[in-house]
Amino acid sequence: MTAAAALYVGRFAPSPTGTLHLGSLIAAVASYLDAKAVGGRWLLRIEDLDPPREVAGSAEAIIASLLAHGLHWDGEILWQSERTACYEAALAQLAGRGQVFHCNCSRARLAELGGRYDGHCRHRPPGAMDACAIRLIADDVTIAFEDALQGPQRQRMNRDVGDFIIRRRDGIFAYQLAVVVDDAAQGITHIVRGADLLPSTARQIYLQGLLQLPSPQYAHIPLLVNKLGQKLSKQNLAPPLDDRHPGGNLRAALAFLGQPAPPSDITQPGELLSWATQCWQLTAVPRSPLIIEPAP
Repeated sequence: MTAAAALYVGRFAPSPTGTLHLGSLIAAVASYLDAKAVGGRWLLRIEDLDPPREVAGSAEAIIASLLAHGLHWDGEILWQSERTACYEAALAQLAGRGQVFHCNCSRARLAELGGRYDGHCRHRPPGAMDACAIRLIADDVTIAFEDALQGPQRQRMNRDVGDFIIRRRDGIFAYQLAVVVDDAAQGITHIVRGADLLPSTARQIYLQGLLQLPSPQYAHIPLLVNKLGQKLSKQNLAPPLDDRHPGGNLRAALAFLGQPAPPSDITQPGELLSWATQCWQLTAVPRSPLIIEPAP
């Protein structure tokens, strides 16, 4: 095993809110190839932390789609729904440092703020803690990191982000805290994911520092969008992957990622991925959103 392989652990972490579509396949393929190109490990995490948004059967459908496309993960699947105690422990650690506060601000009030919380409940604590969210205090620090695709990034936490929720008022832990705890637990060293998550990265690095956890290296691939610039997503009714045609789907994903076209005589998913692994170049991936034409 090479030094790079020993040090590289990547992952794909879908939410079971619907079946995979081409945009999610592109993210899966990019993360898979980036890991396998150096002989690293590629893990699967199902982020089933938000039952109200989940679609029955979608986790099983996601797993089936990955297998149909030859995307075999290493080790056991990690299910976020089984890790509440780990998130509670991280919250207790932050609370012990005085880094969190309760917030009962209404959605209407938050909507008026234009995206950045103004610290209202931090300075005026709610009288009762029932039905409160828990926010993390955003200190006056700047988080700077180098994204492997999108270049240098900087966010000043108190000015650009503001205090942000890590546990919702319904008791569900927020994505920001869960993803940080789970990436550390799985030993993730490299994260290749969609550019829609780039604005969240500074918050995650900030949390990693507070919890004394390592920060992975990040690469945010461009989104697949329509002519109106809308992200191809489940919310926008993106068509599900047709698992009956994995070869064509994989070829489309590789083309969107700027990778060479496999020879025409390579048709099986495993063979396509093996060939693509040998040719993988992260630097060839476009930086800008990728436009997909609607089916006729």
